[in-house]
Amino acid sequence: MKGRIHSFETFGTKDGPGIRFVFFMQGCPLRCLYCHNPDTWRPNEAKYELTPQQALDEVIKVKAFVKGGVTVSGGEPMLQPEFVLELFKLCKTAGIHTAIDTSGFLFNDKTKEVLSYTDLVLLDIKHINPDKYKELTARPLEPTLNFIEYLAEINKPVWLRYVLVPHFTDNEEDLHEWARYVSQFKNVERVDILPFHQMGIHKWEQIGQEYKLKDINPPSNQELNKAEVIFKSYGLNV
Repeated sequence: MKGRIHSFETFGTKDGPGIRFVFFMQGCPLRCLYCHNPDTWRPNEAKYELTPQQALDEVIKVKAFVKGGVTVSGGEPMLQPEFVLELFKLCKTAGIHTAIDTSGFLFNDKTKEVLSYTDLVLLDIKHINPDKYKELTARPLEPTLNFIEYLAEINKPVWLRYVLVPHFTDNEEDLHEWARYVSQFKNVERVDILPFHQMGIHKWEQIGQEYKLKDINPPSNQELNKAEVIFKSYGLNV
């Protein structure tokens, strides 16, 4: 069994605690308007195909520097649960911390098995309004809410990600509703507010897709601060 991998990073500092080895898996069921890696969408366009052991071997080469652990990101890692499961089993045997960066859209028994070998979940809840979530991602919100509720049930540590996109995810009422919802979960350790950027626009052009947010500017510091204040008002660690 081989995992289809788009790329990997040996010195990741934004994908979980410490310096981490990050695998970016190929394939994603979401079509987020602001995606900066649309070249990960199609499952059959992987640059690498590695067995779980070969993937771990890459980690071991730089283990002296990678003190934080291994993060599997995407694309969407849960599209390849068998590979992630076997990789994480190897990581646990080697005493390596495991994290997964996911949209929470794919939630089933295979997902649950992967989570049993996962130390930390980095979860994107991209919007709290179901209609706006679907406009943003082309997929329904409900599976992701089921996912976070299961993570709370098994008390799995979670870091939440929220991309602040002007005119899409910055509505004050929506920010309050999002924060009110996620603040009920005691396993949420922190929230990262990620400012929208256009660094991936050239990738959209390369794959022949229209980038619909080309006229949207990144949020100002004032807009970021407003979201931070709202989230903190619900007791969230931002």
